[in-house]
Amino acid sequence: MRVYIIVAAVFWCGYVDSRKVRGISSSYKRFYRERKSFLCIDGSRMIPFEQVNDDYCDCEDGSDEPGTSACPRGRFYCTNLGFRPHYIPSSRVNDGICDCCDASDEYNSHARCQNTCWNLGQRERAYVEGQMRTLDEGLRLKQQLIEEGVLLWREKQAQLRELQQVAEDLQVKLEEHRRKKHEADRLKEQTLKALEAGDGGLIRHQNSSVASIFHLLDSNKDGSLTVDEIKAKVVLVHDEQRVLSEDEALALLDRGHRMDLSKFQSTLWDVLTRGDTVKIKDTQGAPGSLSSEDPHLKAADRAAEWEATNLKKVEEAYETVNMEISDLQKKLAIDYGTDWEFLFLNGQCYKLKVYEYTYTLCPFNQVTQKSTAGVEVSLGMWGMWTGKPKNHYSQMVYENGEPCWQGGSRSTTVTLTCGTETALRSVKEPSKCQYIMDFQTPVACQPVLKQQGIHSEL
Repeated sequence: MRVYIIVAAVFWCGYVDSRKVRGISSSYKRFYRERKSFLCIDGSRMIPFEQVNDDYCDCEDGSDEPGTSACPRGRFYCTNLGFRPHYIPSSRVNDGICDCCDASDEYNSHARCQNTCWNLGQRERAYVEGQMRTLDEGLRLKQQLIEEGVLLWREKQAQLRELQQVAEDLQVKLEEHRRKKHEADRLKEQTLKALEAGDGGLIRHQNSSVASIFHLLDSNKDGSLTVDEIKAKVVLVHDEQRVLSEDEALALLDRGHRMDLSKFQSTLWDVLTRGDTVKIKDTQGAPGSLSSEDPHLKAADRAAEWEATNLKKVEEAYETVNMEISDLQKKLAIDYGTDWEFLFLNGQCYKLKVYEYTYTLCPFNQVTQKSTAGVEVSLGMWGMWTGKPKNHYSQMVYENGEPCWQGGSRSTTVTLTCGTETALRSVKEPSKCQYIMDFQTPVACQPVLKQQGIHSEL
């Protein structure tokens, strides 16, 4: 008889103890040590200890019923040995649905729950281990990209210095060519003035030039100029479209119907050289009609044209180099990370097709959306880094894209995540004309993640 009493006592004590501690995490067990009374954890009320887990809610915070569904604000702790422990609302206890993988929430129901914590834990451990391997590989690749970024940064700085030196050299050449062009233009102007004034006999005493103009006017090459030939080749300076009259042509021929070379040199040549009344058709005007045949003016023209061409070439080269300098300075002014690890992204573009749209992310430049119809829309231009202080380089913002039909401009937030390759992973539009992107790259991997490790409960 005594044996039965002892067994019953042990059974009852075990039942009471399990009833009291059910649904309690190890950190809260100190509140549930068996005493004569129980103080609600919020301190609002003292109740007899036997009222703990009696399926009646006595405490406002529900702390007296951790293992039952009596209290609306209560929580039940799933130990889930082998997997992640967690809390569920106490209303789910013994409701016939298995919420805890260790089946501890359905201790007094008709549900036949299997303990799946070990299998879940295995899967999660495999996932975490895979993440850790990805992180290790990502950190290894990141170190390579950091080293490449430092070298690339130095190359860009050296390139900038070289371009600046080239610009300085071109500046010196530019001043020299401007000076030479000015001298060539001045020499041409002096030659023209000398021709106009007949200074030094540059035209009046250049028989070869006189002869060439005479032969130009002598269309039939018979050694004499006629009225018809004068009307065909000579025009008024101030009315080039009008053909000379018979009388005007005779006047230029000194009232004769024919004029030989010697008479041309002593009469009509002077009129053409003066250039104030008539000139040879299709020329730039007197004395150009004659001076264009002059070797001195031709040489001055060639020199002026040569210097103008050279000056233009140097000006274009100088402008091109300065544009390259400006572009390179803008690129180098961007924040590429503490070790320039993001520098390799500059000049790269990454695409992702989502339904009928193709999205393109060009880091530090822009984000675009292109439809199957070929219509391309800007979703924002590079703005800034907007990550939290602990991980400043975890988020980018691209703003001032094309206007949205509701007003305002499109913008895109790009979140950088750790991965072993650099690729655009997802694009969403949670609100109208506001886009979010997931961009995976090794340079987003952070060593601090390794400190988190695998959850201690696993």
